[in-house]
Amino acid sequence: MIPEYRQEFNARYTPEKYARFLHQIDERSGAHVKFRCSETPCFFPKELLTKMAVAGQELVSQLVSNPAYLAAADEVIPSAFRVPGVDARPLFVQADFGIVRGEDGEWLPKLVEIQGFPSLYGFQVTLANAYRDAYGLDFGLSTMLSDLSQSEYYRLFQRAVVGEHDPLNVVLLEIDPLEQKTLPDFLVTERICGIKTVDIRTVTREGRRLYYREGGRTVPIKRIYNRAIADELIRREVQLAFDWRDDLDVEWAGHPNWFFRISKFSLPWLKHETVPRTWFLNDVKELPMAPERLVLKPLFSFAGLGVTIGPTTEEIAAVPDAERSSYILQERMDFAATIHTPPGDAKAEVRVMYLGIGDDLQPVNTIIRTGRGKMMGVDQNRDLDWVGASAGFHPSS
Repeated sequence: MIPEYRQEFNARYTPEKYARFLHQIDERSGAHVKFRCSETPCFFPKELLTKMAVAGQELVSQLVSNPAYLAAADEVIPSAFRVPGVDARPLFVQADFGIVRGEDGEWLPKLVEIQGFPSLYGFQVTLANAYRDAYGLDFGLSTMLSDLSQSEYYRLFQRAVVGEHDPLNVVLLEIDPLEQKTLPDFLVTERICGIKTVDIRTVTREGRRLYYREGGRTVPIKRIYNRAIADELIRREVQLAFDWRDDLDVEWAGHPNWFFRISKFSLPWLKHETVPRTWFLNDVKELPMAPERLVLKPLFSFAGLGVTIGPTTEEIAAVPDAERSSYILQERMDFAATIHTPPGDAKAEVRVMYLGIGDDLQPVNTIIRTGRGKMMGVDQNRDLDWVGASAGFHPSS
């Protein structure tokens, strides 16, 4: 999107540099990265990223300041996952934006979705550094938001995860973490924060306390950086030693209720220039526009599961009546192909990552996903070149 950087990168690209980049992200993460990482980073005007970052803050402010919304969102939390002691504000927020052309030709962000759940806060820095080193990128380029240095970013992230505790008593919880595609992020997070990644099924309980095993001893858990997705826990019928509804003696680094409180469920409630028109499916009596101009989405799926772009009327009608309140219809946005690459221009989806420490929701970094298909997810673009997970660089001054 910044022509001089894009032209220079494409002219200097070699397959050998890409191979070096892939080797570096594996080596520096400590595990093989199983999802596709693009041959190229992306270069964005700082003004556009700032516009996205501010929009995300405004959207979250709308939600957390709306008691009617919060009450409605709490009602859709499955009863088995209603965790007591929810914080007044989310600690981790991700706002995903696509890019469209405005009437005057300017680039404008449009919200894809928003999530109150952690993302790749650790791995994304490793990815950006590997791009910089493998390709010799200009050191005047940065991926950090809010004018953060990398060391400042690490300190903020560690503070969000660990809080005031000894890192020994803080764990990252996930189901079968060694088998997850996000394992590289877990390993980088361990190094940044000094914590352990623990399989949620191995956690034990005594009274109100939870424990994990480390080096032959039992260690109390005082704070949890939760990465286990409720949808996956339900789908796999995972049995745990604790009940989410219990009053446990533990803090949450990212309270689990925010996974539901800020999700696709929030989209019909939002009123903002960046938000496409969105409806709960059970409220739709007649389609508001031609079905090919719509997107059908389940509320609480992850990584694009169950999303249908341009559904047929038959596919919409096929959603059972009992499940229609768990789906939304969203106006489809024609995102612009903004990344010029040798195989063809690619679209970019920008995830703005926030940390909610104190009263501030601070934008700190971005995740970029690029593609030339209908969807931006890395799984949906795995067989294409010059697309996939990427990093978003911008001039630091």
